[in-house]
Amino acid sequence: MVNENDLRTIIAQVLSEMNLDQKEDTKEAETSGCAACSNEPVIENGCIPDVTEVDIRKQYLVENPENGEAYYDLKQYAPCRLGIGKAGARYKTDPVLQFRAAHSAAQDAVFSDVDQDFIDKMGLFSVQTQCDSKDTYLTRPDLGRKLSDEAVKTIKEKCRMNPTVQIYVSDGLSSAAIAANVGDVLPAIEQGLKSYGIDYGTPFFVKYGRVGAMDQISEITGADVTCVLIGERPGLITAESMSAYIAYKATVGMPEARRTVVSNIHKAGTIPAEAGAHIADIIKKILDNKASGTDLKL
Repeated sequence: MVNENDLRTIIAQVLSEMNLDQKEDTKEAETSGCAACSNEPVIENGCIPDVTEVDIRKQYLVENPENGEAYYDLKQYAPCRLGIGKAGARYKTDPVLQFRAAHSAAQDAVFSDVDQDFIDKMGLFSVQTQCDSKDTYLTRPDLGRKLSDEAVKTIKEKCRMNPTVQIYVSDGLSSAAIAANVGDVLPAIEQGLKSYGIDYGTPFFVKYGRVGAMDQISEITGADVTCVLIGERPGLITAESMSAYIAYKATVGMPEARRTVVSNIHKAGTIPAEAGAHIADIIKKILDNKASGTDLKL
């Protein structure tokens, strides 16, 4: 059994060796002329920086690289876990922690709900599909495409019928995507439509919604164009990716090819405010051509 004093001595020795290794790695990187190779985390008092804040495009952990600068330049064009180095036959601790953090963020995005306070702040009323829980939503995609009877009644009561454009928001597979992006995207779309002189209906929120729910909503509201802002399935690069699916005169059972999609809306992809302006422009083109998806010829 190791007593407390011995344990403290061991910990102090390990931390000292870690700091020494860190200094040697930095010195090697400086002498090699590869600024990218100096991105090992700085360890202070046994702690490393927040792994979720690391930009993996700027992190290159391969020791003694032959073409470090060239490889680092290539990494700027793809946010993938490349050049993360090895410790023997295993990955280094820092990339493993980043991977686990990204996986946890993805799980949280899927299994958590959009905060009701955020929905209220955006001025949206809420309806629900035929899914009665998150488990049902994940295991029965078909029920996520159909509104509950109460939802149909509420939409008919609170929405203006037969608008040119009907916009709504849905959680989809990432509540984090909605919280991170809708606050910028929705106002930008509305402003863009106003500038084009295009009227739009009452926006609202659909809980446990799949993309296909927009077809029923289109039929209920009688909109010429329906647009849903929905959270996409999170990956290990980001858990905050949102997409906009847009369709001209959508109907239940129509082919998926009739949808136009703007995807990868997040801070490291299509910037939310810019995405909103782009979506408004696409909606105008859809109205001008009276077609969407593969039928839209530009």
